[in-house]
Amino acid sequence: MKLIYFSWIRERIGTGEEEVSLPENVDTIASLFEWLKSRGEEFEAALEYPDVVRVALDQEHVDDRQTSLTGVKEIALFPPMTGG
Repeated sequence: MKLIYFSWIRERIGTGEEEVSLPENVDTIASLFEWLKSRGEEFEAALEYPDVVRVALDQEHVDDRQTSLTGVKEIALFPPMTGG
């Protein structure tokens, strides 16, 4: 599965994207966040406030953290957009 990180999430993690094999128990967005935070300090810092992190599954935005990851090929994580 491809994970893509944008903006300050990318900066805190130290990479823009990676290919990973998710553990079997990682089957929702919520469990993905918990697993990512367990991967090290940089992930924990990037996902310190998971409620503000936006998620796109295969380029479709989703809000429900219980959304299944079954069949998903790409997950993008990015902070809220700001502008004026």
